[in-house]
Amino acid sequence: MRGVEGKAANDYFDIFDHLIVTAKNDFQFTGRNRRPPLDRVNCLLSFLYSLLYHDARSALESVGLDPAVGFLHRDRPGRLSLALDLIEEFRPVIADRLALSLINRGQVKKKGFTVTESGAVTMSDETRKTLLVEYQKRKQVEIEHPYLQEKMPLGMLLFAQAQLLSRFLRGDIDNYPPFIWR
Repeated sequence: MRGVEGKAANDYFDIFDHLIVTAKNDFQFTGRNRRPPLDRVNCLLSFLYSLLYHDARSALESVGLDPAVGFLHRDRPGRLSLALDLIEEFRPVIADRLALSLINRGQVKKKGFTVTESGAVTMSDETRKTLLVEYQKRKQVEIEHPYLQEKMPLGMLLFAQAQLLSRFLRGDIDNYPPFIWR
């Protein structure tokens, strides 16, 4: 399963640069890298994924699940594998889409990033503030949950999915319905 997920991620990120339609010279994406991010796009993605990761941890803990015991991601000390599993459903919908929107709308600029001597890319406080504000706005966008058939803000999807996972693990429902946005 991990191999399939890894191949899918490579295929997905292979076309990611084509989704950047403005400021192509300032925001080039040649592939996913992290710890540290080596370009502006990866810096945006890493920061947004961190926010999503913490939201997933909170959602899982709120329904009584241990965010460290995962299925797709290998358990390792200090890593919340189940939180990483949960955010897989939401990276494209919340984080990736937001990063692309911020770039394509010109809400983040090249000058909001710095390249350190080691080659790591960091963002300015102003850029970080823009990301935080826009992330919170994105979480307020309302959609209809495809399984629950209820309208809810995007920010509540993690809690809804954590609740569904909890119900599945406890035997209250027969299958875990993954979030698939159409």
